Amino acid sequence: MKVGVLALQGGFAEHIAALNRLNVPYVEIRKKADFDDTVDVLILPGGESTVIGKLLHQTGLFLPIQERIQNGMPVWGTCAGLILLANRISNEKHAYLKGIDLTACRNAYGRQLGSFETQEEFRGIGIVPMTFIRAPYIESIGEGVTPLSFFDRKITAAENDTILVTAYHPELTDDTRVLEYFLRKAEKFI
Repeated sequence: MKVGVLALQGGFAEHIAALNRLNVPYVEIRKKADFDDTVDVLILPGGESTVIGKLLHQTGLFLPIQERIQNGMPVWGTCAGLILLANRISNEKHAYLKGIDLTACRNAYGRQLGSFETQEEFRGIGIVPMTFIRAPYIESIGEGVTPLSFFDRKITAAENDTILVTAYHPELTDDTRVLEYFLRKAEKFI
């Protein structure tokens, strides 16, 4: 399995470090040529969703990524990646890649100074560390979407058949269980 990590902006280096800890082959996706048929799965990191959205269009990556997602490519989106994958964003005029039937609320936990860490249950894994940085949460989910974790009664992780989204940043901890969960999930579809 070869993992593509979108490396246009944001926290892609931390995802790469986690993949290195597990000896998983990866490629940094910076231009359209990087996103070839050898890339089996994709990670969309945290960062600034509006900036990443603009860069996806400027680099010509938006449509190829959207098409592969619609054709069943496994994808994990953390924080801004969750926003990019959401079908709806309650406090934004438009959505981006529209890969998972949920409504996200951007910056739901406040500004950068409101960042925090906690530990909560992740369905199928157990208690995991959660780092929230200007994080969204999931306001609602549609058909075929399963919530996986909660904080303060709000959904903070969910999945459909091929997509996993987390409002928090598992890659900022030494705990690789959420990444391993995604890789096991992805193996079923490649």
